[in-house]
Amino acid sequence: MIDHNLITTSFELEGYRVVQHLGVIRGITVRSRSALGNVAGAFQSLFGGQLSIYVDLCEKARQEAFDLMTEHAEQKGANGIVGMRYDANEVMNGITEVLCYGTAVRVERIA
Repeated sequence: MIDHNLITTSFELEGYRVVQHLGVIRGITVRSRSALGNVAGAFQSLFGGQLSIYVDLCEKARQEAFDLMTEHAEQKGANGIVGMRYDANEVMNGITEVLCYGTAVRVERIA
């Protein structure tokens, strides 16, 4: 399992050197809120503030995409990920794709 301390949005890991680039890796999920969830979200929006039902949906989608990305990196033999990013697109009304991607690398601690 990849140590989450070795996953970064930057292109280098302080205290480590990249010894091998293993290529682009990604995790993708497609999510929608149920009709009941949309009603609850609409009700929350009447009062303003944070829409916790949608925050929860987004957090779960990002975590799922992140987990799938790390699995893909592990399959390639990586022990780190650099240049990690998220992207999201609406596939159709109410259905969103969340993508997490980066570059799988093998790193060694600098002595």
